[in-house]
Amino acid sequence: MNDAYVRNVIEAALLAAGGPLPVAELLRLFDDSVRPGAQAVRAALTELAAHYQGRGIELLETAGGFRIQVRRELAAEISRLWPERTARYSRALLETLALIAYRQPITRAEIEAVRGVAVNPNIIRTTIERNWVRVVGHRAVPGHPELLGTTREFLDYFGLKSLDELPPLAELTALGDVSLELALAGESADERAAVGGDAAQSAAAVAGEAGNAEESSDDEEISAEGDSSAELVAGPPELDD
Repeated sequence: MNDAYVRNVIEAALLAAGGPLPVAELLRLFDDSVRPGAQAVRAALTELAAHYQGRGIELLETAGGFRIQVRRELAAEISRLWPERTARYSRALLETLALIAYRQPITRAEIEAVRGVAVNPNIIRTTIERNWVRVVGHRAVPGHPELLGTTREFLDYFGLKSLDELPPLAELTALGDVSLELALAGESADERAAVGGDAAQSAAAVAGEAGNAEESSDDEEISAEGDSSAELVAGPPELDD
């Protein structure tokens, strides 16, 4: 078996999969008698990434593995192939998702304390149905409220390998007049206000860069039609059942 064959098999698999594939899954593509090692697979992935430099597609590693996708800077143009499937999320959903991502694990009551308004149940339901958020435990207080955290699918959707790759709060541009505060142990009032406000702005910035997120005129309105990914993979998205 030569290196070109290994590279071609991996490239074809990534194009056909329509989603991230981990190295272990790529190894299973080959017969036992000719299966390359994990190092050889990673070397082929590195070659593919270099081969795509300056082209319209790129190889990206996310929490779920590797995938071939349209380059981010071209996503707006390519998304016109499926204009009816543009994802639209309200500012309320983006702020809620940001707080969960940056301050997890967090309860619904704590999210409401930060945002200053009640969280529309549809927002939490939407994030859970899209497998971006899951219940990771319960707070040891009366009522034992659910603790919410992000999932691997959340990382894959936004093209991240881990939560460490979330944009630093200090580097994000303010998107509006948002004043949020959440009392956490060990933080001053000024720190709480700064971090809380930046966290809500962060999700809007992340979603705005990764997909076609639009702010709803109604703060609590949700419209999340379709299942298009924030990163367009090579091939049309699957239609919902």
